[in-house]
Amino acid sequence: QVQLVESGGGSVQAGGSLRLSCVVSGYTYSGYCMGWFRQAPGKEREGVARINKYGGRTYADSVKGRFTISQENAKITLYLEMNSLKPEDTAMYYCAAGAPGRGGECYLLTFKYNFWGQGTQVTVSS
Repeated sequence: QVQLVESGGGSVQAGGSLRLSCVVSGYTYSGYCMGWFRQAPGKEREGVARINKYGGRTYADSVKGRFTISQENAKITLYLEMNSLKPEDTAMYYCAAGAPGRGGECYLLTFKYNFWGQGTQVTVSS
C-alpha cells in the first residue's frame, strides 16, 4: 500500500515562498504518476502540478512560472517549490500517486489518483 506524508506548509505573506515535501513509502511501482493538488474552503480539489516517470511536468495555468514540482531520492520524496505566493494560493495541499494511462500518460485530474496524503495547510496573507 502506497503511503504519502506531506510537510512544509505554513503561513507566509504574499510574495513569499514555501517548499512542500511528500515522503512516499510502500512504493513498489516506479511508474506512478505523482501530483500535487489543493483544496480551498468551499471549493473543489484542483490539480496544481504533476510529474511522470520520465520527469515530464504539467502545471495548472494559475501556478505556471511560480511553482516547480520535482522528485528526489529514487522517487521517494516529492517536492513542490512555491514562489511569489498569492492569497489565492491559500488551501490545503495534497500529494497523490496514481497509475498512468495505457500509453503512459499522466493527468492533472483528481480521479486519476488512487493514493493521497493527509494534506498540509498553506496560508498566504496579503
